[in-house]
Order: sequence, then C-alpha cells, then structure tokens
Amino acid sequence: YWAEIDGRLLFASELKAILQLPEVPRRLDWSAVNKLFTSLCTPPAQSIVEGIRKLEPGCLLIASPDRGIRSHRYWTFHPSPDRSRGEDELAGQLRELLEESVRLHMVSDVPLGAFLSGGIDSSSIVAAMAKHSSRPVKTFSIGFAEKRFDESGYARLVARRFATEHHELILRPDALDIIEDLAWHLDEPFGDSSAIPTFMVSKLAAGHVRVVLSGDGGDELFAGYDKYLVEGRERRLGLLPRAARRTLGAAARALPDGIRGRNLLRHISLDGAERYLDASTLFHAEEKEKLFSRDVFGMIRDEDPWRWEKERLRENSGHWLSALQTLDMLGYLPIDILTKVDRMSMAHSLEARVPMLDHRLVEFAATIPPEISLRGRETKRLLKRAMREVLPDPVIDRPKQGFAVPLGDWFRGGLEPFARDLLLCGTARGRGIIEPRYVERLLARHAENRPLDLHLWTLISFELWCRTFLDRRGAPASVEGRAPLEVEIACRPESAA
Repeated sequence: YWAEIDGRLLFASELKAILQLPEVPRRLDWSAVNKLFTSLCTPPAQSIVEGIRKLEPGCLLIASPDRGIRSHRYWTFHPSPDRSRGEDELAGQLRELLEESVRLHMVSDVPLGAFLSGGIDSSSIVAAMAKHSSRPVKTFSIGFAEKRFDESGYARLVARRFATEHHELILRPDALDIIEDLAWHLDEPFGDSSAIPTFMVSKLAAGHVRVVLSGDGGDELFAGYDKYLVEGRERRLGLLPRAARRTLGAAARALPDGIRGRNLLRHISLDGAERYLDASTLFHAEEKEKLFSRDVFGMIRDEDPWRWEKERLRENSGHWLSALQTLDMLGYLPIDILTKVDRMSMAHSLEARVPMLDHRLVEFAATIPPEISLRGRETKRLLKRAMREVLPDPVIDRPKQGFAVPLGDWFRGGLEPFARDLLLCGTARGRGIIEPRYVERLLARHAENRPLDLHLWTLISFELWCRTFLDRRGAPASVEGRAPLEVEIACRPESAA
C-alpha cells in the first residue's frame, strides 16, 4: 500500500499502518467499492480508501523529487506455447520442477508443515515433501460437518499414503465467531468466504509449525478452474445471431429482479469478454441500483468495474485459454487467493510459502500448449499426468471442489439473526450507503433457498470493515495486543533530497 500525502511518500505492507497517521483521510474510494460488490475484492491498484493505492505484483515504485512517483512493471506472465515436446516429456519436466521447487521451499530453521486439502495441488506438494523429508511431514486440514462441502476424507487418504503427521479440524457455524478478527487482519473488505477456513487452518497449523507450504497457484498455471471448461463450452454461444442475443437480453431486462432464469437469459445474450466476466459478477448493474443509495449509485453508475480485466484480455489476443490464465495470474491470484493466504496465515505469525509459484515452474507453465492443459472435460490434464503414478487415483480423478464454505446453510440457521442485526442496525443504516429494503429482500430470498450467501457475506465484510476502520473502533479485543497502535516515521532531512 502507498500514498502521497503533503509531498511525502507513505508505504506499508498493511493498510492499517498508513491509517494510523492522522493526516490520512478515511474516505471510501467509490470505484473500489463498486469493484468489491462486483468481484468480491477491490481493484489490483486501488484500495478501499481514497488516495491509498496498491503496488501491483511485478511492479516497482519509483519516487524522485523531480519526476514524482510512478509505477514501473518489470515482469508479467507471457504464455509462449512450445509444441516441440510431447506430453510425456512435459509431464516429466513438470514433476521434476515441482519436486525441486518443494525441496528449495523446505529450507527452514523452524518447524515446517503443509496445508492439505486433498486436492491435487496440495497433495502434490505433500508428496514431494515426503520424498525430501527424513521425518513425517506435518499436514493440516479443514473439514465441515456438511458432507457436500467436506474434503477431509481425501486429505486423510493422502496423509495415509505418505505417512504424514496429520491434524484435522471440523468447522461448524460457531467458526464465524472470528469474523471481527478477519475484518482486522484482511485490511480491506473481502467477499471470498474461504478466508474463514484459511484463518482456522492457519490457527491449527500455528500450534505446531512456523512455516507451511501451500498448493496455491496450480489452478491458474495448469488450467484447473471449472470456469475455463464453462467458457470453452459457452464460446459456441457466439454462433447465435446478434439479433437473437439482443432479443434474449431485452427479455431478461423485462423480467422482475429475482425471477429464476433471468440471469441465465441475460448471460446468454452477452458476447466474448462480457459473457465470461458476467459469470464472475456478484451484483450486476441493475442490482446495484437497488443495493446502493441513490447518491452512491450516482457516483458509480457510469463506471465499468471490469475495465482492468477487459484491458488485460485485449492485450492477450492469442488462444482464449491462455488469455484467461494470464488474466487470473495477474488479477485473481494475487488480489484474492494470495492476499487471503498471506493475511490469514500471518494473523497467526505463520509463514505460508507457495512452491507452485517458483519462477522456474511459472516460466515452464507458460510454455504448455493450451490444448494440453485443457482437453474435453478434463482440467489440469498435464499435472494429473505428471502425478498419476505418485498420488492415489481418487485424488487425481475427483471433481474439483474448491475451498467452499457452507455459508448458505449457516445463514439459514442460527446465523440469520446475526446477519440481520448487523446489516439492518442503526449504525449500518446511518451510513447512507446500502439500501436497507434491498438487504431485507436478499435475506428473504436467501431464506427461500436462493444461493445468495456470497452476496450476504460481502455485505457483512464491508460493514465490519467500516466499523473497524471508518468508525475507528480499532482491533477486536482478541487481537488488540498485536495491533500497530503507533507508527514511527523516519524522514530524511530536506537538504539530503
């Protein structure tokens, strides 16, 4: 995070550190608010606070008295498919590079372990750790009482295969007791509810080790997301005549908000990047008009919250899958996935390392032809081939699950009164940002089994952040002793400039 205030450059790894300075105004950046309620996170280069920016990955900040402050990109992800090698050769190279990266990431003078979800990425990391370790690897997993969300069985299968010292925690609705802590540690509103299990598995691991290896990055590098499959299938919608798509769009707009099938009709009517990004949109423009107060919506009405993503897609005019992977490498991975893992682990003074993102492995992944990464309905094809003889078949062949949380079930249970009290109380209403009547509609529709848990979670995250930072309530009691209550500023004498 960085800001220029009264001719000074302020920078810190945490937003809350800059906010300790009394001269920093605590005003919302409405463009960032718009982005948050579109894609669960704030933009890559903007924070939720007006005037405080973020330095994008692969960039450096240059400050000088004569030229001011500017950002310079020194690295980016460039797909360059190499079709001179066969799949067997590529799979062998991938396995060797992954094992070497894990070996290097295991160098530590403090106790070390691994997050283990039971998916192919974390399981591959644990397999390589077991190969290079003379002692049982310490592994840590989260499970859920709700079976359709629970991956703990796969994690136990991998733990048995590699004889790890396995630790497991089953989460229940009372896990949300920590959400005020999340607001403090995340620094910004964050709509990805998998921050909850990430916080809890980090707490579990911190009781045993000081460093963990994580499997993050595998979905972006090796095409593991189901959304890539969906886009491959939906590209055929582009064959529909434009007039037919316009008719579908008009029909969707004519239907009342909340009617089943409305969003599907609108989605089918879209084309290209608009269609792909629409599938990842939380609140659409017509929903935001009802969600936000008239004044707030007036400030964001003409903004395109997907502008940054569309610019990146225009820059990558090659194969569609390579363009989407690049977009996620530069955006979703650092802004959502790595932000979540870094902040939730460091909340417990736990260092998380990501062997999948070693630069040699990333550079190799950039050479994998897209038709090898994704074929038919098989995602992550090359990584599966590389690990076929190493991991249990059920782990290789299982459908992707993701680190999902049963928030919907929890909200329909005892947590509904909590959400209602938080989002509709006098404090929230007094901000004049969110329309209470629309929140009541969301709660009612969610109670009718509509999948609106992420909508509600993002609203909760935003309100808790406002209370913590805008209202200056500060750190929750559980973390108050670790809060940065003072910031010391070292300034060079002006004569030295």
